Amino acid sequence: MSGMADAFFRLIGTHGVARCGELTTPHGIVRTPAFMPVGTQATVKGIRPEEVRACGTDIVLGNTYHLMLRPGAERIAALGGLHRFMNWPYPILTDSGGFQVMSLAQLRKVAPSGVTFRSHLDGALVELTPERAIEIQGLLGADIAMQLDECTKLPASRADLDRAMRLSLAWAERSKLAFAGATTGGALFGIVQGGDDTRLRRESAQALVDFGFDGYAIGGLAVGEPQDTMLRVVEETTALLPAGKPRYLMGVGTPEDILEAVARGVDMFDCVMPTRNGRHGVAFTRYGPVNLKNARHADDPRPLDPEAGDRGYSRAYLHHLVKANEMLGAILLSQANICYYQSLMQDIRAAIAAGEFEDFRRGTLEDWSQGDIAPMTPLRPIPARAERAK
Repeated sequence: MSGMADAFFRLIGTHGVARCGELTTPHGIVRTPAFMPVGTQATVKGIRPEEVRACGTDIVLGNTYHLMLRPGAERIAALGGLHRFMNWPYPILTDSGGFQVMSLAQLRKVAPSGVTFRSHLDGALVELTPERAIEIQGLLGADIAMQLDECTKLPASRADLDRAMRLSLAWAERSKLAFAGATTGGALFGIVQGGDDTRLRRESAQALVDFGFDGYAIGGLAVGEPQDTMLRVVEETTALLPAGKPRYLMGVGTPEDILEAVARGVDMFDCVMPTRNGRHGVAFTRYGPVNLKNARHADDPRPLDPEAGDRGYSRAYLHHLVKANEMLGAILLSQANICYYQSLMQDIRAAIAAGEFEDFRRGTLEDWSQGDIAPMTPLRPIPARAERAK
């Protein structure tokens, strides 16, 4: 059932627009700003749950669409729920399947009632409605459930964005009604859509706030638009959302994207980037990304970063593992990346609490410029809230 709003999110401190706080869920506390490693198939790829936790992770993400196909939500429920199934006794947020409405466009048909998919596993016809998405997330035992929505790639016409936003609003209302009638606990988030159109985003946000959700996500970004566009939409949208509710930027992103979005009032993030980049030989460090495929690392005895939990592995060894396609290389780099992301979030929270976020932000961007891939972009100005409201 819903209605967790006041007890669910506690704002602890702010610095400018950046916020730090806590979410209280049935399976524990989530410190915000929070990064959620993606466990689409009930696993964070290549890392054991205890290692994910040891990196400082409070919450992971699972996916309704993939888990309903395999092994099945009813099967997971019969086995004790997703927490027990994947040996993760801590908070879990489940995405509703809305991203797959976009990413599996060749396999689905969208209608006002819901989405019909051809399973990417065996071609079987599967229907996902707002009510079924909520039911599945209840069977999984999610601490935070998401409404079903339609995510649209950018660039897109205003007509397409308008249609998808209005359909997502209709599904939001149905999702909320279904959630209110469920017997499971937890929280439900609405998802703001509207692409890169300011007026559509405003209409979506205001309608969702009127519906009254436990938290609000910003969806439909990091789907093809320039970073400047993404940050503009984030900045405009967070200003429309209640200060007393958590704000979640879905599918984002790079360390820089996270830092910039925190500066614009975002509390929660998820992305496959730490593990996906780890599987492809790229490590994130305090001094920027490091491509272990590069020959310059072949004779380098230094660790990636003495503070990142990888003291026993030299860059030379990691380079060797990556070049030899050994699975240990992907495992070690994925773990190092998850640990780096969580270390970054811890430092962000501490800087906000101390009233030093802008200094931290500036210094972090300067440190990242020392990596061996592309330098991070220059510091972006953050307008004051009063200026942003004009």
